[in-house]
Parts: sequence; C-alpha cells; structure tokens
Amino acid sequence: MALQWLLGPAEQELLREERRILGDLRASLIRFNASDESLAPLERSIEQLDELFLLVVVGEFNAGKSAVINALAGERLVEEGVTPTTARVTPVRYGDMQIVDTPGTNAVLREHEQITTRFVPRADLVLFVTSADRPFTETERAFLEQIAEWGKKVVIVINKIDILAGEKEVGEVRAYVAGNARRWLGVTPEIFAVSARAAFRGRSGEPHLWSSSGFAALEDYIRGSLDSVARTRLKLLNPIGVGAALIERYVTSTHERLQALTEDVTVIDDVEQQLAAYERDMLHDIGARLAVIDNVLLEMERRGDDYFDDTIRIGRVLDLLNRSRVQEGFERQVVADAPQQIEARVHELIDWLVEADFRQWQRITRHLSARRRAFQDRLVVAPEDEEARPFHDQRRRMVESVGGAAQRVVEGYDRRREASQLADGARNAVAAAAAAGAGAVGLGTLVTVAASTAAADVTGILLAGVIAALGLFIIPARRARAKVQMRNRIAGVRASLSDALTSRFREEIEHSAARMREGIAPYTRLIRSERDKLRDTEARLGQLRAAVAGLRDRVDQLAA
Repeated sequence: MALQWLLGPAEQELLREERRILGDLRASLIRFNASDESLAPLERSIEQLDELFLLVVVGEFNAGKSAVINALAGERLVEEGVTPTTARVTPVRYGDMQIVDTPGTNAVLREHEQITTRFVPRADLVLFVTSADRPFTETERAFLEQIAEWGKKVVIVINKIDILAGEKEVGEVRAYVAGNARRWLGVTPEIFAVSARAAFRGRSGEPHLWSSSGFAALEDYIRGSLDSVARTRLKLLNPIGVGAALIERYVTSTHERLQALTEDVTVIDDVEQQLAAYERDMLHDIGARLAVIDNVLLEMERRGDDYFDDTIRIGRVLDLLNRSRVQEGFERQVVADAPQQIEARVHELIDWLVEADFRQWQRITRHLSARRRAFQDRLVVAPEDEEARPFHDQRRRMVESVGGAAQRVVEGYDRRREASQLADGARNAVAAAAAAGAGAVGLGTLVTVAASTAAADVTGILLAGVIAALGLFIIPARRARAKVQMRNRIAGVRASLSDALTSRFREEIEHSAARMREGIAPYTRLIRSERDKLRDTEARLGQLRAAVAGLRDRVDQLAA
C-alpha cells in the first residue's frame, strides 16, 4: 500500500517536502560525480517510501537471526543451522510489515557480507541479533558502526540466553551490550534478551517455554510500539538518515579535497608571485642597464667638446679648410669605438635577459617537480575514498604534464638562439625609431651616421665662416654653435636608442613572463576551477544538511 494513502494532509505535505529535498540532494551528488554505488541506497530508500515497512534482521552467522524470524512468525519460514545457511536476502511477510533475513556479517563468505551491507540502507528498522555466548564481537562492532553511519533505528536482540546461568549472567551480558551499543551507536537502543528457540517451541506445543524465552517483550514492542504512527515516522526517517549520511560523507570528502587543493594553490601562488617579482625586478633593472649605454654616448659627447675646443681655433684655420680631415679626425677621436661599445653593451643586456629567463624557468620546474614528487611519495587517495580517485588522478596527470613541459623547456633552452632573436628584435626596433628600413640600421651604425653627420655639418659651418671673414669673434661663435649641434645630434641618438631599446626589452620581459604563465595555465585553470566547484558544492551541501536536519525535526514531531 502506498504510504501517502495512510497519511493526513500535514503528513502528505511532509512527504512531498522530503521527496523534494532528497531529490535536490540526489541532483547535487550527481554534479559531485558521486558513484552509482553511493547513489543507489538513496534512490532505493526514496522508492521504498511507497512500500511496506521493512524490518531487516542482521547479525553474525549462528547468532540466531533465522530463529528469531521463525519465532516471530510462529512457523519455520527460513532455514536454521550451525553453519551459514542464508546466502541471500530472504523477505518474509509479517502483517503489514516485511521482515528480511540476511546473510551473516562476519565475512565467512565475503559475498554474503556484501549482500547484507548493501541491503541495510533500505531498512526502516534494523533488528541486530547477537549471541549471548559471544556478544558484540569485533566484526559486529564494525558492522554496527556502518549501521550508525546510515542513521538507522536499531533494536538489539541478545539471543540464546538459555545457555546462560540465570538472571545474573543475563543482566551482566545486557549491561555489557548496552554500554558498547551506546559507545558505538551514540545512543542507547532498545535491548531484548531472548531465547528464540525456546520461543518457537513455546508457540509449537510447549507453552511453558514461552514465558522463560523473554520473547513476549520483543513481540509486544514490534506489534505495540511500532504502531502506524511509529512505523510512518521510521518510514520517513529512513531516507532522511540515508541522505544525512551521504551528506556527511561528501561534506568530509569535499573538505578533504579542498585541503588537498590548498597545496596546489600554494604552488600556483608561489609561482605567480615569483613571476610577478621577476617581471617587476627585470623592468626595474632594465633602466640601470640601459644607463650604461647612455654613458657611452655621454662620454662621446665629452670627447666632442674637447675635440672642438682643440680644433676650432684661429691657429688651425688651414686644417679647418680641409673638410675630410676634420671629419676623419672627429670620427677617430670623438666617435672612436663608441659604436662597438654600444653593440657590446646591448649584447650584454641580451645575455642578461636570456640568462634571467632560463633561471626563472628552472625555478618553475623545481616547484612543479616538488609537486610531482608529493604525488609519488604518498598515497594520494585512501582505499575507502575510491570516488575521489578520478579527482586526484586528474591533478596528478596535470602536474606531470605541465611539469614535464616546463622541464623540456629548460632542457631544450638554446641561449644562442634566444639571444640572436633578441638582437634581431633590438636592431629592428632601433631601425624603426630611426625611420629607416627594418634591419637596415644597426646600433653602432646609427651612432656612426649621426656623429659623422655632425662632423660634416661642423666643417661646412666653419668653411663658410672662414671664407666670409676671419676674426677673433667669428671662430668662438662657430665653435659654440658646433658644440650645440653636436650635442643635439647625440641627444637625438640617445633618445632614439633609449626609447627603442627600453620598449623592446620591456616587451620581451613581459612576453617571457606571459610565456611562463601560459606554460602553467592548464594546471592553474584546473586547480582554480576545481576549487570554485568544490566551494560551491560545500555551500550547497551545507544548505542541504540544514534542510535535512529541519525535515528530521518535523518528522520526529509525528511521535509527539
């Protein structure tokens, strides 16, 4: 009979709300990539809201599970024995309930235990049978903890009390079971001490055994305490307990994954901070290194002043009439080796940048190599968290891929090729600044042409002045004018070189940092995307946890 036909309007509204919340939980777990094995108990428990009340009997083999069921039914419905006899789930109709016998939980046959473990989440009530001669073994303790995780209502049956020596021993066993149950379940469950075999015989022609079997109290509890309201409450609480258990499992898993990502985020942040510092320091240092080139031109300007002071004077009028001699002297004494010095300084700058790039790649590689070792040196995922394995495996593969790519860059880094490309770029930048054809003007050539032009202008000025008139006032004026023109020419060269080289090397520094960022971008995108998704999941699970807790409170009020 469908559950909703037994409920009033308020209870039906509660049932609809439960279906909605658990449906939202199912959708959230699917987005979390929960396995089918994890989702199956939730889906099955939701389906069972419309089925008979389900009482599942569990316990170790030979604890007397089948005997308890036969005693309840008053007839031998399931086989009993001293060896594992129940190899599959066995349902038995008991009034408007269904009682299910399960295989033993103590792993004598591992497939039997798995059947029981998978079936328990479907139970509305769990009847846990333990034997009076060995109550609460280690395997029973472990199984009870699993039941507790699913939030199940548990009733404990201590069977075979007929083998104990009187009420004193029964009381001692009961106290022992109660204490351990409270510790393992977190609550003190209903506990019944019985002899199922005596109860069955009491129903089958030996009535004097019934009262001593202790079975009447268990039967009264099942038939009386589990009235329609209590059964409805447990029926509604069953999927709530399953849902709450799944929420806690995935809250824990989400938290653990976020903790694992913290290490990845730290690596990414370290690399990005290094790149930012690298870019900032390189851009700062480029100004000081370009100043060395500027000093070469300033020194040439100083030599030019000295040359004009020595050359443009009345005592050397005849020399001044020889244009080629003045120009050759200017190039030899003033220009001198300035073009070669500038070329050398620029190549030093290129080597500095190339070496800095290489060292930065090495630092990135060391960071990623350390991360790769972290994956190799420890167990990334615990056996009980197999669902997290794809998540961890993806991180590991990404680190290995990105780290391997960075390592290949370092191993294949050709300093000569990089320097050659940078030199070509610098020459083209200077050529463009000088309004010449691309590649047509070298760094030294620009200096030579500009300086030689200044010398030619000086001789032309002087020759015109000497022919016009000789005098003490004309020569100094011409000399001062020549110095100004020379300084202007050299200032233009300094500006062109500085602007062109500054722009070119800034672009190269920014490009290098961008290449390094792009190299780790797949890893960065994966980690940040996964972190955002996990944070959203964590928030959603928190909302569902609150909704399920509120729903549980409302269902609990049905018993009031």
